[in-house]
Amino acid sequence: MDTPHASSGYELRFRPLLANHRAFAFPCDAVGHVDMDALSEPMLNNYLYARAMMGLELSWPEVRLSPSH
Repeated sequence: MDTPHASSGYELRFRPLLANHRAFAFPCDAVGHVDMDALSEPMLNNYLYARAMMGLELSWPEVRLSPSH
C-alpha cells in the first residue's frame, strides 16, 4: 500500500473492491483535497489510477486520519 506521511494528518484512502488487490492512500486536507503538485511521479500515477478505478476495482475514497497521527 502506498501511504506517504500526510503533513496535515489526513489521508484519502481508496479500498480494494476485489480480493488480493491493494489499497491506495494519499496525503490530503480535512476535506479530501490532494495536492497533486506535491506528489512524486509514481505517487501521482497511482493517484490518477485510483481515481480512474473508483467503482470498478476500488471503493469511492474516504478521508481518514493518517495512521501516523
